[in-house]
Amino acid sequence: MHPNKALIVIDLQNGLETVGTGLFQLTDVLSGVNQRIADYRTNHLPIIFIQHEDAEIVAGSQDWQLFTQLDAQTEDFYVGKTHANSFYQTNLKELLDSLSVSELEFCGAQTEYCVDTTIRMAHGLGYTCFMKRGLSTTFNNDLLGAQSIIQHHENLWDKRFLTFI
Repeated sequence: MHPNKALIVIDLQNGLETVGTGLFQLTDVLSGVNQRIADYRTNHLPIIFIQHEDAEIVAGSQDWQLFTQLDAQTEDFYVGKTHANSFYQTNLKELLDSLSVSELEFCGAQTEYCVDTTIRMAHGLGYTCFMKRGLSTTFNNDLLGAQSIIQHHENLWDKRFLTFI
């Protein structure tokens, strides 16, 4: 692994499971994310957990907490946000700069909101971006099923905004 790489885990929080019908293949996604976390730990690379907060997911509440199945440790980095863009009015860019990170690997939720927005912003800021297929998730909505949303976004991102590994 590249020494200037970080794993960004977006919004895998309890509150996302309480607001909808359930995140698509959540158990598989969490397992895959934990495998990526293990790889980053083995290589002594930074792991950054992004946590959304708003009127429904209040900072510090049970809904705001990360899923207990995630291997989040105290030595990891944590960034709170109030917008779909993880860089907007947060310290994420400053944190990445302080860690001399130039490459980012993404995973998390929701595919079409926070994950998509953050990937596009990171690309625009000049980061080299990566993802393992199937490690973002979302809900079914009135227009599309979660699987279609994920596949659509993975097709958009591929070779435009990131490289799949």
